[in-house]
Amino acid sequence: MLAKNLISEILPTLKTSDTGLIALKIMDEYKVSHVPIVNNEDFLGLLSENDVDAVHDRDEPIGNYQLSLSRPFVDQYQHIYDVIELACNEKLTVIPVLSKSNLYIGTILLKDLVYHFGNITAVRNPGGIIVLETNENDYSLSEISAIVESNDAKVLSSYITSHMDSTKLEVTLKINKINIYPILQTFERYNYIVLASFSESTFNDDLMDRYKSLMTWLNL
Repeated sequence: MLAKNLISEILPTLKTSDTGLIALKIMDEYKVSHVPIVNNEDFLGLLSENDVDAVHDRDEPIGNYQLSLSRPFVDQYQHIYDVIELACNEKLTVIPVLSKSNLYIGTILLKDLVYHFGNITAVRNPGGIIVLETNENDYSLSEISAIVESNDAKVLSSYITSHMDSTKLEVTLKINKINIYPILQTFERYNYIVLASFSESTFNDDLMDRYKSLMTWLNL
């Protein structure tokens, strides 16, 4: 999934002639803490709520503010993982998207990013979850998938967690079966360390409830 497919059509942009009060009104209405400043199609940077709070006269055009605007953005053809990385690193509530010629084409809202991430990680699908530990040099997704498939199951999604100063990886798998006990046995026969497993339907209901709660919170 590419950045251009995640763009929201609803968030207005600011011009340098707009005031801080207009910026705050947009932030309040759309429940964000940042708004892009765009003159014509030129992306000038993100105005944050803290930037406006630091100004005494909010009726003043933002073009008169003494700001060192941050200018984070993604290219329209970057993957959703790149978008997530930028949002996390910069603590953004909106992620500007630019064209190859560096023109502004739209913004991704954090709540939409969470929604799409939920889809690609198969949160909505019933099944079990397995967390494995393996050495970096021994990691093989093809082998892990083969073990799962040997038990007539499929890997719906997977992701890797690495830790500083460690050669170990945690591999989290979402499996399309709730009864994952035979799969766990097979992993143990292949000398994989199973750190955790979740196979009860109540867990999947709880996971979905947490996901829905997060989406509700983002829409407050």
